[in-house]
Amino acid sequence: MVEAHHHRATLKQKNKSFKSKHATKGSLKDAAKGRIARQSPKAFPTSNAVAQSRLNRRNNAKQAQLVKRNALVSATRIFSGVDGAPRIVTVVPLTSDVSPKTVVASLTESLNIDAGECPENGIWKIRADRFKTSIQFRTVPYGSFYTALDACKVADYVVFGLSGAIEVDAWGDTLLRTLQAQGLPDVVSVVSIDPSIDAKSRPGILKSLLSFIQYFVPTQTRVFDLQASSERLNALRALSEGKPEDVRWKEGRSWLLGESTKWEDSILKVTGIIRGSPLSANRLIHIPDFGDYQISKIVSAAIPRHRHNVAVMDVEPVILAEPDSSTADSLISSNDPDDLTNEQTWPTEEEMDGVSDNTQADIPDAVEGTTPKAVRRIPRGMSEYQAAWILDDDEEDDGEDKEDKEDEGVRVNAMGEDEDEEMQDLPMDDVQTELDRREVHFQDLDVEEEEEQLDKWRRRRREDDDDLSFPDEIDTPQDTPARTRFQRYRGMRSFRTSPWDPFENLPRDYARIFQFEDFRRTERGVRRRAELELGVVEPGVRVTIHLKDVSQEAAAIIAPTLFSLLQHEHKVTTLNFTVQRNTEYDGSVRSKDRLVLCYGPRRLVVNPIYSQHTRGGGKGTNNVHKFEKYLRHTSTYVATTYGPVIYGRQPCVLLRETHKQQAPQLVAMGTFLNPDTTRIIAKRVILAGHPFKVHKKTATVRYMFFNPDDVHYFKPIQLHTKHGRIGHIQESLGTHGYFKAHFDGPINQMDTVCMSLYKRVFPKWSHLWTRTVGTSSTAASNTLPSDAMEE
Repeated sequence: MVEAHHHRATLKQKNKSFKSKHATKGSLKDAAKGRIARQSPKAFPTSNAVAQSRLNRRNNAKQAQLVKRNALVSATRIFSGVDGAPRIVTVVPLTSDVSPKTVVASLTESLNIDAGECPENGIWKIRADRFKTSIQFRTVPYGSFYTALDACKVADYVVFGLSGAIEVDAWGDTLLRTLQAQGLPDVVSVVSIDPSIDAKSRPGILKSLLSFIQYFVPTQTRVFDLQASSERLNALRALSEGKPEDVRWKEGRSWLLGESTKWEDSILKVTGIIRGSPLSANRLIHIPDFGDYQISKIVSAAIPRHRHNVAVMDVEPVILAEPDSSTADSLISSNDPDDLTNEQTWPTEEEMDGVSDNTQADIPDAVEGTTPKAVRRIPRGMSEYQAAWILDDDEEDDGEDKEDKEDEGVRVNAMGEDEDEEMQDLPMDDVQTELDRREVHFQDLDVEEEEEQLDKWRRRRREDDDDLSFPDEIDTPQDTPARTRFQRYRGMRSFRTSPWDPFENLPRDYARIFQFEDFRRTERGVRRRAELELGVVEPGVRVTIHLKDVSQEAAAIIAPTLFSLLQHEHKVTTLNFTVQRNTEYDGSVRSKDRLVLCYGPRRLVVNPIYSQHTRGGGKGTNNVHKFEKYLRHTSTYVATTYGPVIYGRQPCVLLRETHKQQAPQLVAMGTFLNPDTTRIIAKRVILAGHPFKVHKKTATVRYMFFNPDDVHYFKPIQLHTKHGRIGHIQESLGTHGYFKAHFDGPINQMDTVCMSLYKRVFPKWSHLWTRTVGTSSTAASNTLPSDAMEE
C-alpha cells in the first residue's frame, strides 16, 4: 500500500508575533501622543471595579462643570438682581443710512418696549425681565469717530449696524481697523431693516456682510437680520446672556459711563456705576480730551425709582470715600527745571534785593487803551493773509528744522542785516491775533505761490524716493566747512558696541521728565498696593464722583467716560512704542510729523521719532538704535515721544488728522514697549566720496570734502565702501579737499567711499488732544479734531 505524499509542517512560514514589551520608549510616546494611559477594565477581577471607574469619570466631569459654572456666576454677579449693573451696549452704525435709534428700537421691539425716548447720541436704559438683566444702550451717531472710540472702551458689547443697500465707506473701514487695534469686547453684527430689499436677495447679502465683518472680527459666526422677529430676539439674547469678553488693557482699572453730569463752582459731578476694579479716591481720574483731575469725594447715588411718574430716591446719599492728603496723587506731571542750577555767576546783594545801578524810576501804569499792540516782523510787501501763514516757532524748533533741511541738502540762509532792511512791522490786534490762530479765511493764491507750494510737495515725494534708494546719504556743502556743519556729529567704530554716555548733552525737556529706576518692579508694586488698598468702592455700586478744578466745557459732554489712573500714571516720561504701518495707508510718514497718538484712555498730539527695533527687543551693549527718517511698510519700528506713562502691554494707534468733516487716517498701530529714558536714538548721515585714482588698496578720494582742514578734522574716523571694504584717511592732497585713503583690500574704481557720522536726536514735547464742545474750533493746543461738531 502506497501512502499519500504531503509536505512537512516545517515548510510552512510562520511570522514572529510582535511583542509590545520590546517596543522602544519613542514608539510608545508617539503612540500615546500625550494621553495618560488608563487601566483596562479587564485588569480588574470583579465588575465592581468597572463600575467604580465609570463613577470616577462622571464625578470628575461633574466637578469640572461645577467649577466653570461657579466662575461664570461670579463673573456675572455684577449684572444679577434687580439693582444689578446694566450691560453697556454701544451701538455704532457703519453706514450713513443706518440710525442707531432704529437699531435699538428693533432690538427692544421683541420685548414690547417702545424706544421713543432713545436718543440718537446718548444713553438709554431698559429692564429686560425676560433675561433677568438690564441693558444700557450707548448710541453713537454716524461720523463721530472719537466718540465711537471712547464709547467702545467702556462697553460690554458692541453692536455694529450694517446696511443691506450701501457698502461700508472709508469712515467705517477706518473705524473698524482702529477698534481692532484698540481692542474690542464681544461684537454683535446686525443688518438694519430695509423694505426695499426682497426676501430672495437677503440671504446673499447676509452672507456677503458676514464675510466682510469676519475680516475685522474673526469670532463672528452670524449676522442677525433685524427684518425677522426671531433674529431680533436672538440678537437681544446674545446681549443679555453669558459673560462679556474681557479687554486685556483694562485689567486692574476702573471706569465709569456717566449717566448724568452737573457742574458748579469748578466741581464736576458725574453719576454712574463703577465698573472693572475697585475705585480709590486717592487716584486720579482721566476724562478723554480734557485731562486728569483729582477726586474731591465719592458719594453714593441710589437708583431712582418711579412712583406716580416721579423719580424718587429711597436712600439719602452718603460719602463712600474721600482722598487721603498724605497718599493722594498730585497733579504734578513734570518737573520744573531750574535754569540757575547750572549758572556759574552769582547775583550780587543789590540784585538780590531788587536794586541795581541800572534801576530806573518808578514807571506809572499805562493809560487804558494805550497799551502797544503786538508787532510781527514780515517781509516788505507781504499782505496780512500771507503773514498769517508764518509760524512763530521757538528757537529750539527752528534750529532742529534748519538742521533737518540741511541734512536733506536744502540750503537755509540766515537772515542778515541786508535782509532785515527789507522787513516791515505788522501791528497785530490781540483779538484779531486770537482769531487768526483759530481760523484762516480762504483766498486764491497767485500762480507763483501755487507753483512754489506744488514744487515743495513734489520735492517731499522725491526726498522719500531718494532716501529709499540712497539711505542717509547727503552732499557735503561747499560754502560751509564740514567741521562746522557736522560739529554735533561723531564717528563710531562699532554701532552696537561703541560706548555712548546717555546723560551727556541732554536737551532741556529731559530735565522735565521723570525716570524710573526699575519700571517693571514699580509696576508690580503699584498693582500689589492697589489690591490691598482699603477704603475703596467696589464695582457695581452707583456713585457720584466729585472732580475738582474742571472746566465747564467738560460738563457739556454727552455720556462722558471716566477712567481711573494707577499710581504714577500722571508722570510724563519718554514713551517707546513698537509700531507697524497700516498696509492700507499709502502716504508718506516722516519722523516728527504731527500725529494723534491713542493709547489706553489717552489721546495726545505728538511728533514721534522712529528708530529700528532690535530683534528680540534687546538693548545691545550700548543701547544705541538707528534713527529712521521714514516709517515704512513691512518692518517693525519703535516710535518715541514724551507723554504720561502707562502700565501693561497697552495697544496704541497713530492717526493723521484730515479735514474736520472726514475721519482721520489710520497710519500705524502697535503696543507700548517701555519708558526707557536711556535709549539712544542716533541719526546717521553718510558723506560719500568718489575714488578718483585707485592703486590696489590705496585710492585718491574727492568730493567728500572741499578743503584740507576738514580732511584733518575727520581723519580719525573710519571709512567704508559700499562693497564692504574698510579703510582710513592717510593724508590730505592739495587744497580742494582731496585725500589719500588706504583700505583692507583692493577696491574698484566704480565703488563709493563713505564716512558715517552719528548724532543723538530727541522727540518733541506732546500735548493733550482737545476739542471744544459745541463749536467747530479747537482748544488752545492747536489741534484739528475731525469730529469737533459731533457733540
